[in-house]
Amino acid sequence: MWPIRQVGLAVRTEANILTSMRSTTYTAPVMYCVLGAFIASPHGSAQDRNPQNPRLVWAAKRVPPTAYEPPNRLIWRLSEILAAHQGQANWRLPVVKTRDFEADWISMAPGEKTKTMFYADDRVFWVVESGQMRVNIEGQAPFLATKGFLVQAAPRLAYSMETVGNEPVLRFEVRPTGEMPSYPITETPTPVKGWTFIQSRITDTGSFDQYNKPFLDFEKNVVQANAGSSNFVWDGHTAAHIIRGKGIPTPPDTNLGHFHENMVELWIILEGTLDFLIEGEPLITGTVGDVVQAPNERWHRATFHGTGMATRLAITPRNKEGQVHYWQPDAQGDAQ
Repeated sequence: MWPIRQVGLAVRTEANILTSMRSTTYTAPVMYCVLGAFIASPHGSAQDRNPQNPRLVWAAKRVPPTAYEPPNRLIWRLSEILAAHQGQANWRLPVVKTRDFEADWISMAPGEKTKTMFYADDRVFWVVESGQMRVNIEGQAPFLATKGFLVQAAPRLAYSMETVGNEPVLRFEVRPTGEMPSYPITETPTPVKGWTFIQSRITDTGSFDQYNKPFLDFEKNVVQANAGSSNFVWDGHTAAHIIRGKGIPTPPDTNLGHFHENMVELWIILEGTLDFLIEGEPLITGTVGDVVQAPNERWHRATFHGTGMATRLAITPRNKEGQVHYWQPDAQGDAQ
């Protein structure tokens, strides 16, 4: 057995529950013995499918650790992005590309409008960072989305957006990786090298449900209402979880957090300030609009910084069926 050092501490974890944990420091085994704990959805059906059974397991970790490949990086700071595009009204910057998701910062000038489109089997969602946009989603009344709005378009529901007012509108948009959009027959598809668009007939349409709504006014419905954590996008492929809490003292570096197998986790900060510790990287602090990413199989930890409230939107695949969080061996069995 390799040397182990234990340190008692408290950490607020992904599910936003303050839990006593013990941290463990290792000396470089290829396989880590961890606590395989399912973090079940807050919805009862997912909990029924994934009963709790805390236990020690052997978990595989890539050697060397999974690297960041462009455009992915530890943190994209919004202040630096805005400085690089100063004086520009129309621009797009890719900041995330994983197996499951790709995400861009997109600025649209006054008067600009997107084409009407839809994605076949996946939800597209975005965060409005500044400006105003009018959103049209098939089957929904048009609505105005301003700073802080979270918006999603369900699969197979055609949507479009246009800038309202005299200022550009800036959004952080997440889409399924590698999937081309489809267009209503009345729209002209945007040409894409290596692809052609043909006329085709489909029979299925999409919908919203009690867990997936067209939009959320984050400032009104979360900040002003002093609401807690909740899901914004939640289906079999895509999860965007609002995690909100009050600042706590930064845990020591010996608290590694958890990791996921074959899954990237990324966050955009919606409110306040947060600390992130990603395996192999120094502790970083991010603020509103910053995008942070933890590659698959890397230990990662996110905690609320300072004394005020803070919120991050945690984006992962496959959350609806439950999701294994690999913790350090001496983490408590109910740590979530």
